[in-house]
Amino acid sequence: MAHDDEHVSRDGGSAADNPPHEDDAIDRRISDQPSVTPARWVRRAVLLLVLVIATYIGWRISAAFFPRWWAQRIADQVQGRFIAGTLWGLFYGSVFTFVPLLLLFQIRRRFFSWTWRGLVAVVAVVLAAPNWLTLAVVAGTSNAAHAGERIMDVDAPSFRAATLIGVVAGALLAIVITATSMRMRHRTQQVEQLKHERDQLRARQSPEDDKNRE
Repeated sequence: MAHDDEHVSRDGGSAADNPPHEDDAIDRRISDQPSVTPARWVRRAVLLLVLVIATYIGWRISAAFFPRWWAQRIADQVQGRFIAGTLWGLFYGSVFTFVPLLLLFQIRRRFFSWTWRGLVAVVAVVLAAPNWLTLAVVAGTSNAAHAGERIMDVDAPSFRAATLIGVVAGALLAIVITATSMRMRHRTQQVEQLKHERDQLRARQSPEDDKNRE
């Protein structure tokens, strides 16, 4: 019996003194290695850099193509007529300023998340594309912009001036409508608050009137 106990103790001691399993050692070494995943700010910086480069390349390509293309499209519509240039300019300037601004002003609403606000802002910018294209012709410095100016000088008279007038009119109209809507909403909230206070006051006075009658 003593021999068996001694044998068991030796086995237990030898089992306790056994070195860790080789796989466990490898796993521990792997877990001790520093993470190779880049930090969050590094990923964001790389993404921002890629977006900036893509935006610059897109802008360069657009500046070399769209001003001339847009001027030619307007020239096809106006066909050198002064009245047509004025009407088309007023249309593009007012409509494609009024609608995008009216949409952009909706981001003030509280039920929009920041993601939806960003999407609404992007859609508003895209809707104003005709005015951005006209601005690229007027303020651009590329060869395409200069070619577009010459095309509009000959085939789209008064279009640019009428567009500017339309932009101002559309912006003023959108601001007035939005301000009026906000004011009416504020008035409605005030009326509802006054009604609520009136109902509370009547509810307090009713028990007092009953006591006085008794």
